[in-house]
Amino acid sequence: MNLYSKIFKEYWNPYVAIGIAGLVSALYFGITGTVWAVTGEFTRLGGHTLEWFGVNVSDWAYFDLVGMQGTPITRTDGWIVIGMLVGGLITILLSNSFKIRVPKQKRRLTQGFAGGIIAGFGARLALGCNLAAFFTGVPQFSFHSWIFMVTTAIGTFFGVKVVNTKWWRGKPALMKGTPNPVVTEHVQKRNIQPFLGLLFACLYTGLVIYFFAAGKFMLAVACIAGALFGILIERGQICFTSAFRDLWISGRAVMSKAIAVGMMISVVVTFFYIQSGSVALIKVVAPSTALGGLLFGFGIVLAGGCETGMMYRAMEGQVLYWVVGAGNIVGATLLAYGWDHLGIYNALVENWPKVNLVEQWGPMGALFGTLAMLAAWFLLSNWWEKRFRYGSGIKHPNSEKRISPVTKEA
Repeated sequence: MNLYSKIFKEYWNPYVAIGIAGLVSALYFGITGTVWAVTGEFTRLGGHTLEWFGVNVSDWAYFDLVGMQGTPITRTDGWIVIGMLVGGLITILLSNSFKIRVPKQKRRLTQGFAGGIIAGFGARLALGCNLAAFFTGVPQFSFHSWIFMVTTAIGTFFGVKVVNTKWWRGKPALMKGTPNPVVTEHVQKRNIQPFLGLLFACLYTGLVIYFFAAGKFMLAVACIAGALFGILIERGQICFTSAFRDLWISGRAVMSKAIAVGMMISVVVTFFYIQSGSVALIKVVAPSTALGGLLFGFGIVLAGGCETGMMYRAMEGQVLYWVVGAGNIVGATLLAYGWDHLGIYNALVENWPKVNLVEQWGPMGALFGTLAMLAAWFLLSNWWEKRFRYGSGIKHPNSEKRISPVTKEA
């Protein structure tokens, strides 16, 4: 019972969760030749939705770029997304923590939807979100990922400035009296959740076995990887929004440092596969990369979560993040339309090169250079965490006391 509580009642160390995610991500690339990503599938879902309503998207260049063949249940990318949702839901049910929650401030739904649109648009403008253009892009030695990472951080900084305004926060939703006590009957009803979690786990395992038996090896692998990613992001509470946002709000850098460690692990394993013949997925370095990162970082703070955070929170029963997810799909679809219809490709992408660090620096230079940059990120995050706190001035290295701006002026 103690082991069960340790696994399902307590959240996991983020270093462990993200470290395993980095390893699984690299193994998934080595087996399938593709990467852990979600917004590409969100874009395809937007295209399919338009088709269901009779819109002809066959001449949209962006859909040719991402590929519209098949459906989510016949594509590996589709099962990565489905698996993440199912894996997260299973662990949430096993931890007996699913509960439908609606924001007390209904304005948060509108804000979340708007943030989701901006983030979805920015992610697809940069040809990937915090996963494909960042967590899995850096281990592919694609230089565009570093530009996306830096500009995402800048975007989150400005996002924090907006969400801290009185206009954005609105009036607090105050409740009269004391909250209703939790009744035993309600708790007993929720005790069915672990059994449902076990049932879903068995059904999902049966699906994986079916795919293997039917010779659909890649779909089976995607099912397994997707579920593992879902379990890891939920148990580790992995959210790239908090990794950046916390730096600007509290100076806390645990998630930022853990992501750096996870990518280091992924870099080493991915490098082995690339040297063994796997083809790295390199994206274009263009103004669209920087602008997309800025919009993505800004949008995820307004929304309250990135793609990973959004998915496990939606499975927890938080209605806000279903709205954020819908916004992501809308934003990605708007970008797909604007790609050629509004001249975005011609203005921001065309004729800009793809930069492969392995080709530019050589294999060993790319490996150790990337690890060095990730180590620098880790150390910079650690330095920031020790010396800066929002609203309380700078903590000097030779003093345990923080100097308040007010005291300093006095």
